[in-house]
Amino acid sequence: MARRPEVFVRPLTMEEGRKLQRITRTAKDPIKLRRAIVVMMSGQGQSVPDITSLMQVSDDYVRDVIHAFNERGFDALDPKWSGGRPRAISDQVRERICLIARTVPAEWGITGMSTWSLKTLAEHLIARGVVTAISREHLRRILRKGGVSWQTTTTWKASTDPDFIAKMQRVLELYDHPPDGGRVICVDEFGPLNLMPRKGKRWRPVGSPARLRATYNRYHGVMQMIAALDLATGKLYYRIRKRKRWREYLSFLKTLR
Repeated sequence: MARRPEVFVRPLTMEEGRKLQRITRTAKDPIKLRRAIVVMMSGQGQSVPDITSLMQVSDDYVRDVIHAFNERGFDALDPKWSGGRPRAISDQVRERICLIARTVPAEWGITGMSTWSLKTLAEHLIARGVVTAISREHLRRILRKGGVSWQTTTTWKASTDPDFIAKMQRVLELYDHPPDGGRVICVDEFGPLNLMPRKGKRWRPVGSPARLRATYNRYHGVMQMIAALDLATGKLYYRIRKRKRWREYLSFLKTLR
């Protein structure tokens, strides 16, 4: 078999030699760094077999890099990334996946679960024909990129008292302007002491957790604790009752005088 002819890079100028050295010191792309080293070694008189042995690459690779540099110069050092395989899931489908994830299974007639898991959401998307197939990890990446994360649901509560605003303003007025020579007693109610619902978690847009209205009605009885704190002595007075009885509450306040 005839021996393949030796291949060397074209003669390099001083400026090109300094530029190659600069690339070998500063290049962050491993492909560009490896090509620059091949060209610099060839410019120093190293043969293709010697470069192959030191760089642990094939003869064809070294020859292709040298030929490319001789034809295109330093542009041949930059990797030419291809676009890769087209995405199987379009942007419109990704938006629909994020929209479905922000709903709850009950809205789709699915019972027995209060929120989506990655597995059940993937099965639902396939059953609805949104996608033909999708893994849990791919689904997780789509949700993360779409700004949907796994969050704790928060609650909110509003007073049912129609005179709440007027009462609140009177209390705040006492805080800001207490009566001369009088005492302002702050009384709070801890409770009801009963089973409290857990807020749970669900998929929602980042920074926008789902909110559930908290309930006031407890038809099977609750425990109430009425307490008063004496700010002067730091002493706490309290009473616990099965239900709230205003007469007992008023008599309790009289004992604090």
